[in-house]
Amino acid sequence: MNSLFKALNDQTRRDILELLKERDMTAGDIADKFNISKPSISHHLDLLRQAQLVVSVKEGQFIYYSLNTTVMDEILKWIMQFKSPQKNNQNEEV
Repeated sequence: MNSLFKALNDQTRRDILELLKERDMTAGDIADKFNISKPSISHHLDLLRQAQLVVSVKEGQFIYYSLNTTVMDEILKWIMQFKSPQKNNQNEEV
């Protein structure tokens, strides 16, 4: 979980996840959307991979990145356990 929250603690990485929500992309495609160096994008992608938020598949000379929806489902399940049940009369004094 620590690597997951570390990965999500950066706006660029969250923006990358937003891009991958639309379609699978190569590192070059992703880098073209940002005003930072390609090595920096590679570093962000590596951290997202370590957190298992993205998966990569090599096709020829390109590596395609996509969201790991299984981990996303696990995150949501974990977060939802903290949701308190709604009370019928929340303003009622006990």
